[in-house]
Amino acid sequence: MPLRCPFVRCLTWVLLPVALLLGCERPAASSGARPGFDAPAADVSAPPAELVLPAGAPRVLFLGDSIGAGLHLAEHQAFPAVLQRRLAQASLPFELINNSESGRTTSGGVAALQWSLRSEPDLVVIELGGNDGLRGIELELVEKNLRTLIEGSRAAGAEVLLLGVRLPPNYAEFAAEFDALYPRLAEEYGIGFVPFFMQGVGGNPALNLADGLHPTAEGHERLADRVEPVLRAALERIAGASAL
Repeated sequence: MPLRCPFVRCLTWVLLPVALLLGCERPAASSGARPGFDAPAADVSAPPAELVLPAGAPRVLFLGDSIGAGLHLAEHQAFPAVLQRRLAQASLPFELINNSESGRTTSGGVAALQWSLRSEPDLVVIELGGNDGLRGIELELVEKNLRTLIEGSRAAGAEVLLLGVRLPPNYAEFAAEFDALYPRLAEEYGIGFVPFFMQGVGGNPALNLADGLHPTAEGHERLADRVEPVLRAALERIAGASAL
């Protein structure tokens, strides 16, 4: 569906350079480094002790973008890894397969899906759509791609957890329609759902790096707070099913 509002369409082009930062870990070779945008974050920490997972621990695939990848942070500081450590301590260990990539759209997720599913995950966490929304990609395509991700994951025998995405309010009518897509799909498919998983973090300068887009290490801890209850419930269902 094309953007219906000329103002929104123009605003999208104004914000496009900002949105593209989601997909750029480093600038073009000729541009030079931009402190605060391309350098590692100041709060990158040393990795904790490696987790020892029990045999048969469920596999959880995160299919995400730069947020799931923990852009500018160490891999273990990204919220998927934070969740893995927390739930292992809560006797719900899982093998983490974090296939998140900076700049990925829902179309990129569809392109990566079949390769990602080779890992035979028990649960697929879909954290995609933010780049689509910021770039003003047509909502029909976003919906089609999310359906493909959900249905493809289910066909491979995995449960699905969808992380809700919202757009800034200045995207007007498009934002309202975009935001409503995630809960509608979650209800239709009867899958796990976290409404606006970046609530309290997105747009909060204290929890984002200098680029204003990517969470700090503390911000990722907050994202883990948001996702943990629903992920925990899914892992408990998987554990219960495997015990039958």
